[in-house]
Amino acid sequence: MSASMLELKGIHAGYGEFRVLHDVNMRVEKGEIVALIGPNGAGKTTTLRTVLGMTTLYEGKVLFKGEDITKVPTHKRVEKGIAMVPEGRGIFTPLTVYENLLAGAYTKRAEEKLQDSLEFVFTLFPKLKERRNQIAGTLSGGEAQMLAIARALMSRPELLLLDEPSLGLAPKIVLEVFDVIRKLREEGVTILIVEQHVKNSLETADRAYVMETGRIVLEGEARSLLKDERLKKAYLVI
Repeated sequence: MSASMLELKGIHAGYGEFRVLHDVNMRVEKGEIVALIGPNGAGKTTTLRTVLGMTTLYEGKVLFKGEDITKVPTHKRVEKGIAMVPEGRGIFTPLTVYENLLAGAYTKRAEEKLQDSLEFVFTLFPKLKERRNQIAGTLSGGEAQMLAIARALMSRPELLLLDEPSLGLAPKIVLEVFDVIRKLREEGVTILIVEQHVKNSLETADRAYVMETGRIVLEGEARSLLKDERLKKAYLVI
């Protein structure tokens, strides 16, 4: 049996003395979309940051494709095939769309496949192709989010971490973002998504974990969780 794409084993993590995650166990299989949902402050973003080695890890292991990367620095994890789209997008607003995309292709693997990657993201996001010479700071919220995802894809990730990709977007654009996420899965990208739109997340994902106060309190097939009474009550999933 092949190893999971990502496995978190007994993770206790946080920032300095401030502990956020308590005994978190999760897995993401190759080709899956896995949603991590829960209230604000539950530790969801900290979980994503821990996967990339951006937190203080007190206990536990992070495995990527079966390899223990617990002590591997963040930039090396990106080179191994993990990329993250942070909450708030984090694009370089003074640069053009094209320059932002180039900035995402900084790993050796990405440099070697630069033209293929550009072709891939421009096929996925035709609007970005039209706006390739436009200053990123002048894009709409939806276009800026597409650019943030496209820039992460330029590093040729096998695992994409998405932190609140629909935050602050109009409902119509939110649906477009989820369409893109489904297309990415078809292209072989494995996705771990943290998202406030619980219903959209569970309709899109294969499996899901529910986090509260730094602990996983519920897990299962995403569509089954859509019908879970506790979840309906907590998140008004209808």
